[in-house]
Amino acid sequence: MNLWTIATAADESQRQARVAVLPIGSFEQHGSHLPLATDTIVASAVATAVAERYNLFLLPPITISCSHEHAAWRGTISLSSATLAAIVTDVAASLHRQGVDCLVLVNGHGGNYVLSNIVQEANIDRRRLALFPGRRDWDQARLDAGLDSTSHDDMHAGEIETSLLLHVAPHTVGADFAEADHLTERPHLLMLGMHAYTKTGVIGQPSLATEAKGRAVLASLVRSFEDILIVLTRQ
Repeated sequence: MNLWTIATAADESQRQARVAVLPIGSFEQHGSHLPLATDTIVASAVATAVAERYNLFLLPPITISCSHEHAAWRGTISLSSATLAAIVTDVAASLHRQGVDCLVLVNGHGGNYVLSNIVQEANIDRRRLALFPGRRDWDQARLDAGLDSTSHDDMHAGEIETSLLLHVAPHTVGADFAEADHLTERPHLLMLGMHAYTKTGVIGQPSLATEAKGRAVLASLVRSFEDILIVLTRQ
């Protein structure tokens, strides 16, 4: 799978897509077994798969976003929520100038809370932006793939993320994922950050991950995306 678009201007002129897809990842710690770019890889894999399935305009990923809760670990880099909002707004405006009025934000990082507000505000007059995957999409993917962990327990660098990377980028997954499990509650995450609840950066059960689960999760998300596309383009 190509995780970065290789389309030419001629390709997009011929495609004449009405909908663009923007992967939004992050650059943050994912324990010792997954790369800093994990969320970008996940967002890019999902965006690439849906763009290919539904013949959409695939954009390159935003690779740094709002990862402040992971700041205690070296290597994590963050943007402010205002900066991320400005980037998305500028991308949408640039697309509009060339006749593409619908944009789907494919978010790979749960800490990008500002994206929900951006989408809400953009759709006041008519539907322009969508955010994917939502909680229901992830829950359905867990069910379809037969994951053993819950979305609550499997918060970060756990079963679902490790499975997805085993499927789309297996060379990036460290062999120690089988011994990296860590489960905990985190009632004050926004105030204290991840480091208050995990020394390794993991909250989840990566030991449960398999390539087959990752493949099934991705396939489920591609199916779920059709509903988003129908609602976004039905004006």
